[in-house]
Amino acid sequence: MKRLLSLLLASTCLQAAAQQQNMVWIAPTDSLPQILHKAVQVTPTPRQLRWQQLELTAFFHFGINTFTNREWGDGKENPQLFNPSQLDARQWVHTVKSAGIRQVIITAKHHDGFCLWPSKYTNHSVASSPWKNGKGDVVKEVADACREAGIGFGVYLSPWDRHEPSYGTEAYNTFFVQQLTELLTQYGQVDEVWFDGANGEGPNGKKQVYDFDRWYKVIRKLQPQATIAIMGPDVRWVGTESGHGRTTEWSVVPANHLDPAAVAANSQQDLAFKPAGDMMGDDLGSREKISKAKALVWYPAETDVSIRPGWFYHASEDSLVKTPEQLLDIYFHSVGRNGVLLLNIPPDKRGLIHEQDVKTLQQWRQRRNDIFRRNLLASAQCTLANAPLLLDRKDSTACTLDQQRDMQIEWNWRGIQTFNVLLLQEDIRKGQRVENFVLEYLSSDGWKVAATGTTIGYKRLLRFPAVRTAAVRLRITGTRANPELAEMGIYYDEKQPQHIND
Repeated sequence: MKRLLSLLLASTCLQAAAQQQNMVWIAPTDSLPQILHKAVQVTPTPRQLRWQQLELTAFFHFGINTFTNREWGDGKENPQLFNPSQLDARQWVHTVKSAGIRQVIITAKHHDGFCLWPSKYTNHSVASSPWKNGKGDVVKEVADACREAGIGFGVYLSPWDRHEPSYGTEAYNTFFVQQLTELLTQYGQVDEVWFDGANGEGPNGKKQVYDFDRWYKVIRKLQPQATIAIMGPDVRWVGTESGHGRTTEWSVVPANHLDPAAVAANSQQDLAFKPAGDMMGDDLGSREKISKAKALVWYPAETDVSIRPGWFYHASEDSLVKTPEQLLDIYFHSVGRNGVLLLNIPPDKRGLIHEQDVKTLQQWRQRRNDIFRRNLLASAQCTLANAPLLLDRKDSTACTLDQQRDMQIEWNWRGIQTFNVLLLQEDIRKGQRVENFVLEYLSSDGWKVAATGTTIGYKRLLRFPAVRTAAVRLRITGTRANPELAEMGIYYDEKQPQHIND
């Protein structure tokens, strides 16, 4: 009984602070309508919102593995092998920015422990290599190139270190903090810090107990604006490396491992959410899932995939770079499913993005430009009075639909239009609300279905067989509260196979 009362008290005390914040408590006595009401109060933090708006980010997997032709090094590599002949970080950044990518993450240290910066705490780094006579710093060159180009900069620091002798002991957590501090204090603003969960044996045959809480505190202190992914409190891994997110992707998910006392003590500060539980299932945030939750938190998905079969560069894969159409499909199934796409583009042994990768990225950008250049709704008449807000290309201006009355939006053209792509966005500053929707077109014998979907979130993209019509309507068929639609777009992709209705 005491525990129940303490939970109820924590819920009551925190509710005001948690309104329109990125977590909320669920009381044991809450009904489903009350839980749904609380769920739509959960919204992204400023750092999470900025991250979601990026849509496209890039990984640069580069290091000693590039020169040993391996994916995972063992920490025994000779640093003398690292010697790129033409390293040009500006070429890397220019290449990805031209493709529409707005932030990059460099593998400052992978599992082999080789550091791309001259760390004071190990000799297993570029300082022991012949590149630039040991005076080079890849992390600095990438950071400088990002600032020059005006895009975000992030670092990947592998928790697993197969070279460091202290790995597997408490001393390693201090060693890791020392290296993390170097990265967070020597290169200007860091916008994302990326940890994976790899945890194998070190050179002493031991596994490490990672002190993530300590690491998070260091990041929050030194780079408070930085997003922490994917073993972190801001962003979770979508669960595969295919580039495809879930068809139903909720950013609001249960957080059953939160400690009420710890949260109460820090209710006016940044929530130290500890990732735990199943974050890889098909269903993370449905009514069934949240009805059993102790708390709800805003915890969006990052979808990662490599442009090549491997994550590091291998010359044998030059002919296996994903095609522009494959990348387009990935875009629709990652960004278009309420996620952020993290696309790996590994520099080669020269220290350049390979020509084949550059060509594919350019063509991929062109395909997206061609599809989304013209929103056909701009020439249509709408039944919604404030419909212009849906066409202003701003995710912060929304049309509020009355859950009891106007759950559909109809658009009419003066002539016939052909289309096969739908874009929808919610204003996630007001939470994630829509559960189901249907797009219909007017035919000679009434309204017919063109496409259906579930969640929208920050962005939803759907492709479907092309239809010809003079009228289209969107019906919201399931929602947790009054929908807050920020954007709607209808487009025509001429390169899709044609299946036009009569």
